[in-house]
Amino acid sequence: MKNSQLILLAAFSAILLALPWLGFMPGWILFVAFLPLMIVEDHIFQQRKTESSIAFFGYAYLSFWLWNALSTWWIVHSTLAGGVLIVFLNATFMAGVWWLFHLMKRRFHIRTANLSLVTFWISFEYLHFNWEIAWPWLSLGNGFANQVKLIQWYEYTGVFGGTLWILIMNLLFFQVYKYISVKGFKWVIPQLTWLTIAMALPIIYSMRQYHDYRETGRGCEIVILQPNIDPYLEKFSGMSQEKQLSLLVNLADSLTTASTEYVVGPETALHLLDENDKILHHPYINPLRQRTQHSPHLNYIMGATTRKIFDPVDKIPPTARKFENDSVQYYDLYNAALLINQGDSIQTYHKSILVSGVEKMPFAKYLTFLENYIIDLGGTTGSLGTQPEPTNFKSAEGDQVAPIICFESVFGAYVTEFTKKGAGLIVIITNDGWWKNTPGHRQHLSFARLRAIETRRGIARSANTGISAFINQRGEIIQQTSWWERTALRGTLNLNNQLTFYVRFGDYIARISSFLSVLLLLLLLANLRMGKLKK
Repeated sequence: MKNSQLILLAAFSAILLALPWLGFMPGWILFVAFLPLMIVEDHIFQQRKTESSIAFFGYAYLSFWLWNALSTWWIVHSTLAGGVLIVFLNATFMAGVWWLFHLMKRRFHIRTANLSLVTFWISFEYLHFNWEIAWPWLSLGNGFANQVKLIQWYEYTGVFGGTLWILIMNLLFFQVYKYISVKGFKWVIPQLTWLTIAMALPIIYSMRQYHDYRETGRGCEIVILQPNIDPYLEKFSGMSQEKQLSLLVNLADSLTTASTEYVVGPETALHLLDENDKILHHPYINPLRQRTQHSPHLNYIMGATTRKIFDPVDKIPPTARKFENDSVQYYDLYNAALLINQGDSIQTYHKSILVSGVEKMPFAKYLTFLENYIIDLGGTTGSLGTQPEPTNFKSAEGDQVAPIICFESVFGAYVTEFTKKGAGLIVIITNDGWWKNTPGHRQHLSFARLRAIETRRGIARSANTGISAFINQRGEIIQQTSWWERTALRGTLNLNNQLTFYVRFGDYIARISSFLSVLLLLLLLANLRMGKLKK
């Protein structure tokens, strides 16, 4: 096979992988997306006496660089340098996983190698949920986000169940391809049988779950606000905070009724509030508090930039900064959510999964050069404070609500921590206009549908710019706004306090894969070491 043919195959894999994220094809195309790259890998494996493993790494890197670039190119609207960096790093990690699989295939039985591909890839995705430069956007299981009828079983597995399904299907399709190319069609019937079973059983089960599922819990009326304030030209300069607040209040008043329990505003709807005793009477809070006097069960949930000023005797967190021309007093900034009702205090939640390079500096002690590659993905920029663990809001009626801010909605296991603590409803607040009218804001919306299935919770999603929506417990979007539209929605979602299998047990598929990956890597290292000793 010529080098040009191998390059085309690698590029074809990238295109197939990108199609669901671009919205051009359903997620099931991922069942064969790795097949062209597997053909490249197998060709180099067959030529292993003359071709080095590094040759395959080059083709794999090309494929994954193209996939990342095609699927997340919209990051460049915020920063060109940051977009280039994230594509480069993610492609390198992905190609590294496949290179390890290729090494395993050179050293061990094909079944061991195939197992390593599955476990290494899932472990890589798991790492991307849990380390300093977390970026799980392209987790394979996310590819089914707009085909919720096929993945109702995510309530048992989370997105890693989808990743596992996709990898198994690709391996089975490749096995069918090999049998046909080597032995002909008559020998492929057993492989086609296994392929059909692996594809059909999850779909059949999911369709049954979809049609049989009945929502539980009482209904509550919610109003979602989408003020559509341009994040580049108006949000942080160009439009006064008073006018922004007036827009929010007018939108809320246009749909709020005597039955409304929640009014949800977007991320950073309110700007720079000090977290102290005076916040209850802040000019930005007063108009909202006044409206709750006539509706005792009404709760406003609003995004805000907040500040906490520390006394000299306080323990100063590492994210705190000094006031200009003041060597004594420190303060911390937060991307926060507030719950405002008739109560005598404002409930506050601090966003705790921060965007690397925007809201926190990854590996700050070692990679200070990354300050030059700030990636602007929404919200407040800079090194922000967090809180030790997730906390729910408690409404005037005593119900608990999970406040999820922007990037946090991509992290399924993190969202389950709120539901474990009693949240019967999920509220997502975001500001997706940084990416303009690109696939980015549509991808972000679709991931919320996965959180609904995993937790069986209704979701109210408020986007300053982007798409706001109501999502039911089956992951269906039951109402949504248009892009770049100043509007509000009123709808009803059911509260649910039952815990799904995934909420109770979390990312067990990824934990098992990580354990197996360690064993397989040790096996590979031992084999490589023995090979060197023999030489």
